[in-house]
Amino acid sequence: MAEPTMDSLLARINELAHKNKTDGLTDEETAERDHLRKQYLKLFRESFRSQVEMMQVYDKAGKEVTPEKVRQIQRDKGLRDD
Repeated sequence: MAEPTMDSLLARINELAHKNKTDGLTDEETAERDHLRKQYLKLFRESFRSQVEMMQVYDKAGKEVTPEKVRQIQRDKGLRDD
């Protein structure tokens, strides 16, 4: 089974949030909501980490000032030759 997307997780989380405000949730739905939230956060963190690791930062003079930690990660992934 394919892993759900952030959009599909968020849609279901929002459905459960709306239901919680109107009718309340069963124990099963509460457990589902908690699981979906954890999945969503995991995907969000992975996506954010990937974006940061791909980033290069330059100052106003055009000199690269990417933090060394990020540069090393990029080197380890073969994204950087220096």
